[in-house]
Amino acid sequence: MGNNYDIILIGLVAVFLILRLRSVLGKRTGNERPPARDPFTPPTQPPATPRNGSDPAQGNDNVVPLPTANQPAHRPSSATSGPGGIRATLMPTATAGVAAIRAVDPSFDPLGFAAGARAAFTAIVEAFARGDTATLKPLLDGPTFASFEAAIRGRAERNEKAEGTLIGFEASDIAGAEMQGTHAAVTVRFVSEQINVVRNAEGQIVDGNPNEVQKVVDLWTFRRDTKSSDPNWQLIKTESEG
Repeated sequence: MGNNYDIILIGLVAVFLILRLRSVLGKRTGNERPPARDPFTPPTQPPATPRNGSDPAQGNDNVVPLPTANQPAHRPSSATSGPGGIRATLMPTATAGVAAIRAVDPSFDPLGFAAGARAAFTAIVEAFARGDTATLKPLLDGPTFASFEAAIRGRAERNEKAEGTLIGFEASDIAGAEMQGTHAAVTVRFVSEQINVVRNAEGQIVDGNPNEVQKVVDLWTFRRDTKSSDPNWQLIKTESEG
């Protein structure tokens, strides 16, 4: 009989605990929010953020599309190169001439040539200001060297000293090109900033202003014999624009 009472008592305690749990946890009615994530499902990886912070849907500005085998590379008519964003453009007036030169010399690169022309321009301008004919001679053809040498000699006879400072380039555009027999000739339009001063024997300024930066536009023509093994170009003509 005692065992029966024990069983009944345990049963009552179990019913009491069930009722208490229902009152604390509540009942599912079908309106509960689903769990935020199934704990057995791997978390979804967040979308990758482009390195430049742009919207992925708009593309990544750091990615440069490359030409495919079915899509030939486009050769631009102009480009910007060199420190400071120096413009180096193949102007329409030079397109046909460049094509004629490339037909004879496929390695000719007009924009690469523009970079080399800037280096030659710098060397020639600085050597002329110093009166350094030894540096000038291999860079100029005979008549052009004679003209530069005469100007340097005249300066010396007047006891004048030139001071030239090339600040930098704005542009070195390929303005013209042609084949002259076996010779390739290329004209470059240089836009540069310079300070040019000429002083007399007493150091007084006779021309120019040391505090004034001038924008100078020059048209220089270089030539090379395409049949020669010598790859160097020489300056054959100079003129100022405007």
